[in-house]
Amino acid sequence: MPRDPFDLSRLQPVLPSPLQPVEDERFDRHGIRLLLKRDDLIHPDLPGNKWRKLAPNLTAAAGRTVLTFGGAYSNHLRATAAAGRLLGFPTVGVVRGDELAGRPLNPSLAQCANDGMRLHFVDRATYRAKTDPAVLEGLLSAYGACSVVPEGGSNALAAQGCTALGRELHGLADVVAVACGTGGTLAGLAAGLAPGQRALGVPVLRGGFLGDAVRELQREAFGGPAGVWSLDERFAFGGYARTTPELHAFADDFEDRHGLPVERLYVAKLLYGLTVLAQEGAFAPGTRLVAMVTGQPWGASDSSR
Repeated sequence: MPRDPFDLSRLQPVLPSPLQPVEDERFDRHGIRLLLKRDDLIHPDLPGNKWRKLAPNLTAAAGRTVLTFGGAYSNHLRATAAAGRLLGFPTVGVVRGDELAGRPLNPSLAQCANDGMRLHFVDRATYRAKTDPAVLEGLLSAYGACSVVPEGGSNALAAQGCTALGRELHGLADVVAVACGTGGTLAGLAAGLAPGQRALGVPVLRGGFLGDAVRELQREAFGGPAGVWSLDERFAFGGYARTTPELHAFADDFEDRHGLPVERLYVAKLLYGLTVLAQEGAFAPGTRLVAMVTGQPWGASDSSR
């Protein structure tokens, strides 16, 4: 009998993910207990929020072709392609940048292709219009009936999937902080937390649009606002997929202190922001502060989106 293509349990995810206490003087001296929620250990090919956001979308797709979107180094594309390989369903990746079509594939896109993903390169103007019905109709006419998953995997199903993250932390945290790209993890995390707990999002993109995105995701997923959450938009370090020598130095130091590989584009920005906030007195003494580790470094040019 053929295997059920959306029986995700056979991938044996590590759930709930481990919660790791960390002794760090930058938090300890303010009476803050820092803990790391190791979602990066959920699954080697679908780590962190990729598992939590993709799982409900893959269940809904029920083995149909999954078509989704991402940049040249997208973790989301790699995770979707890996899921297709592991579970036996077709995948299509719509990649930002038609100039990439005539070049050798970078290691990230090569991995997607090796996992069976069909890559469809589009120019940047078309990519920005990826939710336009005419653009989607053109893609579906090219690839047939597909289950469309948005960039970053963030939609109502993803937000609903991320509520489990909040529930796993009931009674274990006062503040739960997560780096944000498209807002799906924060939307679901906040909804899943218990009364008295709050979520903090650290956007890794500039533009000030993420608050509206999270509110819209919660409206679609839960019918309206859910849970207590806020954003601190000071730690994007120049914007998406950008870093600075200061950020790399901070991440190197954190790795040396705690023996934990630190992904640079999301996790490092989150941890840096939390050390600044702790110094500023943003957390009361006695606060149990959980930082989400949503992924591990991948290659020379990493992206968790």
